[in-house]
Amino acid sequence: MEALILEGSTDTPGVNFDKNSDELIIKGSSMPEDVKEFYSPIMNWIDAYFESPNDITKFVFEMVYFNTASSKMILDIMYKLKDGIDNGNNVEVTWKYYEDDEEMMEAGEDFAEIVEMPIELVSIYHTSKEK
Repeated sequence: MEALILEGSTDTPGVNFDKNSDELIIKGSSMPEDVKEFYSPIMNWIDAYFESPNDITKFVFEMVYFNTASSKMILDIMYKLKDGIDNGNNVEVTWKYYEDDEEMMEAGEDFAEIVEMPIELVSIYHTSKEK
């Protein structure tokens, strides 16, 4: 399966989906001009991945910001991951947020509650470059 690697920008998150990697990662800010166009290859990749997933799927969200349209797409991704769990796959979801970002922490809690799926919430620290 071909990897899906997208460089992050000020408006779009970085994506590192490589079946040979330990983790599938979406990281950064998400406010693309055309949300469906941006997220379509991500959704397609996840669908293809679950046709023959790894023994353990570790999916990491490390969002700094996302707009309302992106939240719908993130929720759709969460439902795909939940479907993976419901189909007997070992899927671990981690929601990383900066230690001082209470809204992003609560967003992770909200997604877990809406999708009814365990999500590990992990507080991370800013490095001097990120501040």
